[in-house]
Amino acid sequence: MALQKPYKDVPGTTIFDADMSRQGYWLNQFCMSLMKAENREKFKADERAYLDQWAMSEEQKQAVLARDLNRCIALGGNIYFLAKIGATDGRSFQQMAGSMTGMTEDEYRQMMVAGGRSAQGNRVIGEDGDAQTHRQPQGAAGQSKGN
Repeated sequence: MALQKPYKDVPGTTIFDADMSRQGYWLNQFCMSLMKAENREKFKADERAYLDQWAMSEEQKQAVLARDLNRCIALGGNIYFLAKIGATDGRSFQQMAGSMTGMTEDEYRQMMVAGGRSAQGNRVIGEDGDAQTHRQPQGAAGQSKGN
């Protein structure tokens, strides 16, 4: 019997649960390897060769190479592990988060200082009574595009 996952109804959100953890295991292990200076140097010297040492899917490897963090998350990456990629690239967590939202670092900072994103339209589908939130989830995993 499949586990019920009512949290799949949060628009634009990927919940890191046990299934996502299994899917992203090697992606996240790769990220953790970047905690060691010698591994960061190996990765920076030849990213593809370093990634090929890990049992990640080709899609996960391509997402890392493109620094498409939203795609990495959709493929099982955990943001706290993915932050190691940003640190390897010399990017702050704030810069990474801004890139994931389509904002500049300054725009992202200003949004967060102002209280973050509005909850309107970002709750569980149907929770806030907004007609726009009653849409059907998209994709096989019930997640909307842009995760």
